[in-house]
Amino acid sequence: MFSGKKPKDKGQKKVIIYTDGACLGNPGPGGYGVVLRYGKHFKELSKGFRHTTNNRMEILAAIEALRALKSDKRLHVIIHSDSQLLVKSINEGWAEKWRKNNWKRNRKDKALNADLWAMLLLEMEKHDVEFVWVKGHADIPDNERCDRLSKDAAESMHLLIDEVYESENPYKSRN
Repeated sequence: MFSGKKPKDKGQKKVIIYTDGACLGNPGPGGYGVVLRYGKHFKELSKGFRHTTNNRMEILAAIEALRALKSDKRLHVIIHSDSQLLVKSINEGWAEKWRKNNWKRNRKDKALNADLWAMLLLEMEKHDVEFVWVKGHADIPDNERCDRLSKDAAESMHLLIDEVYESENPYKSRN
């Protein structure tokens, strides 16, 4: 259901997605980039945040990619990411386990970025989602494009506030 493993082909339309997150300093200004391909359709997404982490941007990229799908029907979605944390957390069932354990990794340690993992698992319920790890900076055109989009977003003059992260890690202006 949420495994992220390759779903059985049910004759569904296939959506190919590449995602990436970036952070200028970690934490620091960050951004995400997404490339979606669906048949002849092509779309790019990106946003930047003033104070966040690289892992948050990697997860948020996948969330926003899934939210961008405007189909009422279940789609076969293949998300490519160079984030081993993102791919393994889904494919190896870590995120699902954290959710079942009330967002704890073990008895004493909370799961980091639980707000985003919860959103991602919720978005995944709408489609048959497969996560595929790709090597970063390996001349994969859509992955390279996401890398550029995420970095450009992080460098933007119009950065959003990552409210959950900043509520736990107050932002200090660099001026």
